[in-house]
Amino acid sequence: MSMEQKRLLYNIQVLNFAVYDLTLYLDTHSYDKEALKYYNHYNALLKQSVEEYSMLYEPLTLRHVNKNDNCFKWALAPWPWEGVC
Repeated sequence: MSMEQKRLLYNIQVLNFAVYDLTLYLDTHSYDKEALKYYNHYNALLKQSVEEYSMLYEPLTLRHVNKNDNCFKWALAPWPWEGVC
């Protein structure tokens, strides 16, 4: 795994944590406009990062499988337990 791939995957993990944490906060503070603004911002960054990673490397979820490919590449990437990390 290249350093760029690791960096992008780490960035996705950080953004995913932020979005999840903001979701939990908004569950109990649904009228907090500032928190909703942060949620929308970080959720957009997360979606963009996941799409970028999926185009450059491999899909992270089934929703990100590239429909333009000539084959179904979901299971072609190495699995985490195959020691490529």
